[in-house]
Amino acid sequence: MDFNFTEEQDMVRDGLIRMVRENYDWDTRRGVVASEAGWRPEVWAQLAELGILGMPFSEEDGGFGGGAVDSMVVMEEFGKGLVVEPFVPTVVCAGGFLKHAGTAAQKEEHIGGIVDGSRVFAFAYAEPRGRYDFANLETTAKKSGGDYVLNGHKAVVIGAPWASHLIVTARTSGERTDKQGISVFVVEKSADGVVTRDYPTIDGRHASEVYFENVTVPAEALIGEEGNALPLIERVTDEAIAALCAEACGAMKVANAMTVEYSRQRKQFGVAIGKFQVLQHRMVDMYTEYEQSVSLTYLATLRLDADERTRKLAVSAAKVRLGQAAHHIGQEAIQIHGGMGMTDELAIGAYFKRLTIFDSEFGNVDHHMKRHIALS
Repeated sequence: MDFNFTEEQDMVRDGLIRMVRENYDWDTRRGVVASEAGWRPEVWAQLAELGILGMPFSEEDGGFGGGAVDSMVVMEEFGKGLVVEPFVPTVVCAGGFLKHAGTAAQKEEHIGGIVDGSRVFAFAYAEPRGRYDFANLETTAKKSGGDYVLNGHKAVVIGAPWASHLIVTARTSGERTDKQGISVFVVEKSADGVVTRDYPTIDGRHASEVYFENVTVPAEALIGEEGNALPLIERVTDEAIAALCAEACGAMKVANAMTVEYSRQRKQFGVAIGKFQVLQHRMVDMYTEYEQSVSLTYLATLRLDADERTRKLAVSAAKVRLGQAAHHIGQEAIQIHGGMGMTDELAIGAYFKRLTIFDSEFGNVDHHMKRHIALS
């Protein structure tokens, strides 16, 4: 199997390395995440100008004909710099729903805006009592004439403070945990009845609690088939998990490098702590965890276009292994750095926080272990 990247993908990686280096040094990032906005629209515009936001879309949809591997390349570099711009919610999630199930009119209306950076999306799927079950929905969408009326509450909607539009899952029929009766809608965040409460997250991003209070959306806002959206949601979220795994790999690589470098500089008893064999063994274990994570991320990404069972098995295997590796590498990095590792003066603390939060996104280790066992 050929694991080499194409010339175009290597060029994209080189461009992203330069962009991240110029825009995401530690002091600059710390200032950005502490600001009221929490992100930089000018960086988002730069990503659009470089063609990054249009890479995964087909040329027919106004993109550049890439796919999941291209998103993997992008997300790995974003992970190295702890980039906070909402690539996954906008390009991977919203773009995925539109690519797989959007009508020609929906694609024409929204994908162009994603590609040029003028439309930012957030994926509103999680609910306070839903845990990781996409079918556990209390948000409803009731038909009213030719429209739908949405009511409910979505929790921890990543990127919602910056979004112009929301992708919303809602129940159009059935009981709270039924697998059928689930639908997906595009909702303008500025629509009457949409109320948000914004806040920063521990890993430097921003999220919102989103409340829908008799929000009326037209029938054209429905993506895909009414009441049968669960397979679509699972497909898109598996693509998002693969992208997040690539981001975690980038963050792990930098965390390992920072830890090795620190062990060479920090002295104890007149000797660099990196000379202590017990710490050398621990750093070798960290490197092994990273290499295994890269392999499983490649596998999950390459299996996204396989049949449903094969895709889910590969994605869940990657999410389990990377969740474990993220915890191990993050915690070992902090242990070797000592108390300084948890201060804002050193970047390693931010990498630890991002790797810790990674486990909880779209299902933690326990959730995906159970899914993998059920599929096996």
